[in-house]
Amino acid sequence: MDTQRLIAFVIFSFSLLMLWNAWQEYTHPKEGVVVAGSPATTKGQAASTDTLPPAPGQALKGVPQPVESAQVAKGARAKVVTDVLTAEIDANGGDLRELVFTNYRGNKDENAPFRLFEEKAGRNYFAQSGLIGQGLPNHKTVFVLEPGEYRLKAGENQLKVSMKAITPGAEVVKTYTFTRGSYVVDVDTRIKNLGQTVLDAYPYYQYLRHGQAPEGESKMVNTFTGPAIYTEAGKFQKVKFDDIAKGKQEHAKAAKDGWIGMVEHHFFTTWLTRDPADASSREFYTRSLGNGEFSAGMIMPAVKLAPGEEKTAFMRLYAGPQELEKIKHLASGLDLVVDYGWLTVLAYPIFVMLNWLHKLVMNWGTAIILLTVLIKLAFYPLSAASYKSMAKMRKLAPRLEHLKERYGDDRQKLHEAMMKIYSEEKINPLGGCLPIVVQIPVFIALYWVLLGAVELRQAPFALWITDLSKPDPFYVLPVIMAITSFIQVKLSPAPTDPVQAKVMMIMPVAFSVMFLFFPAGLVLYWLVNNVLSILQQWRINTVINSAANDSKQ
Repeated sequence: MDTQRLIAFVIFSFSLLMLWNAWQEYTHPKEGVVVAGSPATTKGQAASTDTLPPAPGQALKGVPQPVESAQVAKGARAKVVTDVLTAEIDANGGDLRELVFTNYRGNKDENAPFRLFEEKAGRNYFAQSGLIGQGLPNHKTVFVLEPGEYRLKAGENQLKVSMKAITPGAEVVKTYTFTRGSYVVDVDTRIKNLGQTVLDAYPYYQYLRHGQAPEGESKMVNTFTGPAIYTEAGKFQKVKFDDIAKGKQEHAKAAKDGWIGMVEHHFFTTWLTRDPADASSREFYTRSLGNGEFSAGMIMPAVKLAPGEEKTAFMRLYAGPQELEKIKHLASGLDLVVDYGWLTVLAYPIFVMLNWLHKLVMNWGTAIILLTVLIKLAFYPLSAASYKSMAKMRKLAPRLEHLKERYGDDRQKLHEAMMKIYSEEKINPLGGCLPIVVQIPVFIALYWVLLGAVELRQAPFALWITDLSKPDPFYVLPVIMAITSFIQVKLSPAPTDPVQAKVMMIMPVAFSVMFLFFPAGLVLYWLVNNVLSILQQWRINTVINSAANDSKQ
């Protein structure tokens, strides 16, 4: 019994620690990373055309000094409107400067569409591309672009926007291709050698992004924001902005496959080759630009052109939601952006089941309820054993209390007497907690599934619950969950130690406070699980009490 209390106390303490950390993030959010210095560039970094920050000043003993990052010029704009997004392309570098998703609402302003790319002081986020080579156009070159609105018309499947830049040595035409119903944008760069010698042009593709979490994102939901790189050799690697700022980033620098992306909660962008089997060598880089801005990108092999020759470099940009079933077909490893951590082996099958249930009932809230029931059924034998053990321990509570009064501080004799009673009653003192411990990884995996599923974003359940990815606006679910937690505590064996009894009564309060800020989908799962546990525990208690009464008669 002491072991059971110890495990419960450890779980409770860990939960309180999570609550405290989340509360600190909520009440004292970190400022954006602002650094100026950058260590000596790697081979991949040296090829970027950004102006590198100066070396750290000696006056402050090596502490990086803030400097202004390169100013981003504004020019002619092409506004692109499709059925799923609105984009703005700037003539300066041909950058994709604005990207708004029609079917998703914003984090901060639910009446406005979700904005992924934006040009905003302190929160710049662009997709950029260019060529490395003497006199070749890069992401600072001004292209000739026909300004205005480009709208995907009824009956059309694709929309193209082209721009041109001419330098003394080359003519470059960059073309964006948008497709109906898709968040994939093809970026083709046609290069013509105007010189008299062989031209080597290295295409590069990168992001410029601030180092902060998405605006309006709940501080209680701690998810990763930053660059991610995937290669077959190095697999999926997340790179923290803090590490980049300190020059301590560790990731693949070169490979013959892979992609580089920028990840945030529910959404991501990634540069990837159009042919998944493309084995072209590529270099990856991440850098701090100063003033809280960063760049991350990849450099492709040189496009070699003889005088007068013309070739095209093909690349693909995905910028959209983390819809697992759709993105996993675009490239190897893309499914890993939906990050379930070390419990992916459990979380992925749970998501597949949840998705299947949703297709049956067409309501994510109902699917969560059904999934909770199925998981509860799968663990029924373990749960039943746990509740039976707890029910028997509940009946033994008066005898155990009598033993404590009898033996006082003689712990050895008390332990021997308790073991004798357990043996006579055929009770395993660990039987009530070990089955619960076995289920914890599954519950944690389900937590990450519900937290990471963009499918729950803006997904209504019923009545006042119009978005399962956001907290209950009226706190009804957390309050009901608190009530069910108290009932569970009352149905469990009462600790003989007064301190332990108080701790067990505080647990529902602590969890309720924590769940006030959690997405409604998570609270719904926990509430349904509590209700099922109460019914199961009440049923087992009734059966055991009935059997005990029959034996007395």
